[in-house]
Amino acid sequence: MAALLGRKIGMTGIFNEQGVYIPCTLIETGPCTVVQVKTQENDGYEALQLGFGSKSARNVNKPEMGHLKKVGATPVRELREFRTFDVANFKPGDVIAVGDVFAVGDKVRVTATSKGHGFQGVMKRHHFGGVGMQTHGQSDRQRAPGSIGGSSYPSRVFPGTRMAGRMGGKRSTVRNLQVVAVLAEKNVLVVKGAIPGAPNSIVEIVKH
Repeated sequence: MAALLGRKIGMTGIFNEQGVYIPCTLIETGPCTVVQVKTQENDGYEALQLGFGSKSARNVNKPEMGHLKKVGATPVRELREFRTFDVANFKPGDVIAVGDVFAVGDKVRVTATSKGHGFQGVMKRHHFGGVGMQTHGQSDRQRAPGSIGGSSYPSRVFPGTRMAGRMGGKRSTVRNLQVVAVLAEKNVLVVKGAIPGAPNSIVEIVKH
């Protein structure tokens, strides 16, 4: 298995040969620079550290800048490690493009930080239906969660009870997405369906 870092561009749609509309997500995928090759002998595990994107040198601290200068890499927006590569085939400074990893028909899983929605009530967060009609004097309880536990027994609220709270902003993964197109000249990967995250967010694309 192989993987790359990318940036979510947004959603679009295409029509296949049968005229069926397919919703798709565009991901700017790579090129990624191999910043470090971790081996079993030196680090206790095998992995590739990949850099993606670019940013101003003034926004990079000295330890990271020294780490990048070892392989002649420019300041990168994101550094991530992947244990899905055969590290024997790579060396620091190598550049991996989207066409080197993915092809049409491949199955991938995409991981990103989901959109943050802040503090939300139970209707939006857990799809509660509300109490419905206003009866028996209930004038302001339409979106309330209702009872959360017994009084005399068990005299407590069970862990995991669905309540209002912070929604989104968590690491989320969508599996078994199909690669619809690979635009190698534009470094763009087109996958079927939706992926987590807001536009311009960093995503990890791992080939099954």
